[in-house]
Amino acid sequence: MNQTKKFFLYARKSTDEAERQVLSIEAQLTEVREFAQKEGVFIAREFVETKSAKKPGRDVFEKMISGVEKGEAMGILAWHPDRLARNAIDAGKIINLLDIGKLETLKFPTFWFDKTPQGLFMLSIAFGQSKYYIDNLSENIKRGLRQKLRNGVYPGFAPIGYTNELRNHTIIKDPENWQLVAKLFEEYATGKYTLEQIQKLALSLGLMSRRSKKTLSLSRIQRMLSNPFYYGLFQFKNEIYEGNHEPIISKQLFEKVQRIMADRGKPRKEKPNYGFGFLGIFKCGECGRSITAEQHIKKSGLVFRHYRCTKKNVDCSQKYVSEKDLHLQINQIFQKVALPPEWLSPILAKLDEEEKEVSQKSRSFAQNMEKEISEIENKVSRLLDMQLENEITLAEYKEKKEKLLNQKTDLKQKLSDFGRKGNYWLEPMRNFILSAHQANSLIHSENLEEKRSFLQKIGSNWTLQNKNASFQPQKEWALALSKSQFSVWSG
Repeated sequence: MNQTKKFFLYARKSTDEAERQVLSIEAQLTEVREFAQKEGVFIAREFVETKSAKKPGRDVFEKMISGVEKGEAMGILAWHPDRLARNAIDAGKIINLLDIGKLETLKFPTFWFDKTPQGLFMLSIAFGQSKYYIDNLSENIKRGLRQKLRNGVYPGFAPIGYTNELRNHTIIKDPENWQLVAKLFEEYATGKYTLEQIQKLALSLGLMSRRSKKTLSLSRIQRMLSNPFYYGLFQFKNEIYEGNHEPIISKQLFEKVQRIMADRGKPRKEKPNYGFGFLGIFKCGECGRSITAEQHIKKSGLVFRHYRCTKKNVDCSQKYVSEKDLHLQINQIFQKVALPPEWLSPILAKLDEEEKEVSQKSRSFAQNMEKEISEIENKVSRLLDMQLENEITLAEYKEKKEKLLNQKTDLKQKLSDFGRKGNYWLEPMRNFILSAHQANSLIHSENLEEKRSFLQKIGSNWTLQNKNASFQPQKEWALALSKSQFSVWSG
């Protein structure tokens, strides 16, 4: 073996989609080492890299080139020329080193090279083919992505509440949790919840991260509530597109949520209630004064907590009720409205069937709205032509397109509302079912904040009289109960 002819061995395995079929680094090293032994050359150093060669700037490649310039090796071994370069700059460095004599030769098991005008020409062609392959593949991928966007297909993982349907490459509602996502939007839109409370509500409903199976983080909750995907549009690279997926919520609900989120800025801290979870909910049933709470520590060390009427400026005969007794009464209320867990899925499925049936019978399209939608689609198309012909800037195109798509979404929402005149009771019923299901977990919960929120949700005018709690059901609950054959739940 001629020890004077020192070679560098270079192996590269990229993670790019374009190069998945290329030999692994271990296989490249094995073949090139065997090739070096047959050729009788000495490998002075091996360079192994996993960075893509599509763009210049590979650290390991640059170290190898620096070694060649310093005269540490007279040649390079690689499995194929495309391992060395897939861009014009790196290819130019290799050819320049051959031209000025810093690099005497290149050797490949899969490609013939001789340092002659013909050999250099063939090497340039090999480098050019590698670059052409990458450029062409990249353009094909971009073309496919643009077509996806034009077809309204979101090119990524579906957000929570949806799932990727792999067979037809579409995004559909997740039957297990899309109603839960809708409920979070609806509850936040009431203005009664902070993001932290929505997070707790999501957990009590069983809505968790798909991958980690953990509680949704506050940032994830905020991104979800700000995502236009849920009303039919989606954003990709700072541009709005109309999706072909079925919306979970209306645009009006989404905008209401955005207004509340903007008004709040950051979640507001509630004033401390010193652990009295039900303080501020009840009024005295006899005199109408507020109910206060007190805590006493007896000499024995026992803590006694109770709620009582403030009796401010009135003569009231009401006595205190212990927190333990009040807590027991509240749990009994939860028990009355709790839906057996095994009933949830069948009832929701039945409601979905009812909604489809009513929609099919009542849906009737308004011709004027359809005409407006068609005109908007034509405007979007003309807008794209104007941008491609440089009649308007890209920024103007994006701004006007977003306005048109939102107008189209409003019209489609009106059509949808028009076609659902007969199913106005379905959403209140669905909310009732989900809330009734949530009551199961609250019966055994020690989280007074969750229980407090649930009480405010299901009723108003909560009073304490003769140590008994009573309330008036909220309208949506009364409506849902009047439509349900399971109204026995209300007690």
